[in-house]
Amino acid sequence: MTERFQGRLADVIRRPLITEKATRALEINQYTFEVDHRAAKPDIKAAIEQLFDVKVTGISTMNPPRRSRRMGRFAGKRAQVKKAVVRLAEGNSIQLFPES
Repeated sequence: MTERFQGRLADVIRRPLITEKATRALEINQYTFEVDHRAAKPDIKAAIEQLFDVKVTGISTMNPPRRSRRMGRFAGKRAQVKKAVVRLAEGNSIQLFPES
């Protein structure tokens, strides 16, 4: 685990991503999260295991290029995002949609 997130692993995970592709991946025990763009795979694994009390078997990360955004004559860049697809061990699951 890197020094950057030592003691504050909750800052690694920003939010779960709920897309059509991510929802289909839930059937094969894969969960997709938006994470801090500076986080490494060991940081992500430690954060998921600590926050959700599950066993992680694998992580795939994607760091796509920043997109340009234009508002009238002003051009800028969108925030940088990093996606992580987390595979859990058999029998483990994360409840993304709590039942009321």
